[in-house]
This record gives sequence, C-alpha cells and structure tokens, in this order.
Amino acid sequence: MRALITTRDGGVSSGKFASLNLSMRVGDDPRCVARNRAILRACLPAEPAWVRQVHGTSVVDAAEATPDAEADGVVTRNPGEVCVVMTADCLPVLLCDRAGRSVGVAHAGWRGLAGGIVENVVQAMGVPPRDIIAYIGPGIAARRYEVGEEVRTAFVGRDPAAASSFAARQNGTYLADLYDLARRRLAAAGVTEVYGGEFCTASEGRFFSFRRDRTTGRMASLIWLEDS
Repeated sequence: MRALITTRDGGVSSGKFASLNLSMRVGDDPRCVARNRAILRACLPAEPAWVRQVHGTSVVDAAEATPDAEADGVVTRNPGEVCVVMTADCLPVLLCDRAGRSVGVAHAGWRGLAGGIVENVVQAMGVPPRDIIAYIGPGIAARRYEVGEEVRTAFVGRDPAAASSFAARQNGTYLADLYDLARRRLAAAGVTEVYGGEFCTASEGRFFSFRRDRTTGRMASLIWLEDS
C-alpha cells in the first residue's frame, strides 16, 4: 500500500490558486490544472480515479469512477488503481486493511461525516472493520472552524455524545472539532486504529483553505495498492 497527500506547493498555477491546484472546478486556468495533474501523475502508478465531489455519501469503485461521477468516497481491491479525493478544509480519511487487500478514501466535511460517508467507505472496502487502519489527513482544526446550530444538531441528533466535539461561543455559534467527529464515526464503523489529525489547513499557509481564502485551490489525498 502507498499513500500521498499533496500541499499547495510544487505546481504552476498562480494568484489565489498558487501553485499545485488540482481541481478543474474552482476557476483556475484549465491548462495550469492539467500541468499540475501531470506533475502529480508522474509520482503515481496510474491516473487517479477523479470524481465529482458533492458533500454526499456515495462511494464508487476506482475502476468505475469518472470525472463526472458524483461520489465522495473511492475504494479499490485492485493493485495499481489510485483512489483520490480533493480537499481544502474538509478531512481526507485514508483507509487500508492490514493484509493489503483493500484501500479507500473519503472526502469528509461535516455534511459527509454526519451523513455516513466514512461508514459507507468502510463497508465498501469489503473487509472486517477491525482489520482497517485509518489516517486522517490535513483539515480545518476546531480553533478555526466556527459553525451554527444546524451542524451541531446534525451530529448530536444521531449521537448525543458528539456534543463534546462542539465548544459553545457567546454569539450562539460553536467551534466544531472535525477531527474528533471523524474519529467518532470511524469508531462507530468498527475502526479503532486511527492516526493523523495533526494539522490545520486554515492556520498553515502550505495548505489550501476555503474557510480562510474562499477562492482557492484543492489538494489531493491518494491511496493505492502496489502490484505484488
């Protein structure tokens, strides 16, 4: 198994998209994005299984993925197929099983987490959840992620214990800990060996951040099985 998470460095895009923007859907020059994707492709065994992310809960197999397929999770059991999601504050959750039989990745913003995207990717991997290892990549940390009551309700209505992932502010909003919420969803899915959760995209300039910049690029988180 191999995995790779890009930062915003190393590409050819300029301005608000500088420099390794990998999304064709944020207003960047398509020619620059194509060159950026070529830079990334040189590090991979195959073209990534790009999909159209919609903050939903659908999961596709990498072999059936297309750039227009609406999905927020990708899985594969075939060596050489590269699963990918793009983020700029939402969490990328990368998963593999200890035996190297299956891998997957989830695009986990608050809507996806609340809706069950992590659980759906775990199920689609087709291996016992107890055998899965998860890594949570760079996303927005609680100190920078202010949300409204509707976000808290989406989680607490399903899991009352999730209230501890929200810190109330005097203005009626909350600081939400996406990392903690992701760990809760992984645990609910039966995945207990979880790593990562150490970065804040909104606080560190090496990452793209939608919350910080609004108009910005996207990073990629990729995972694949190696040929034996």
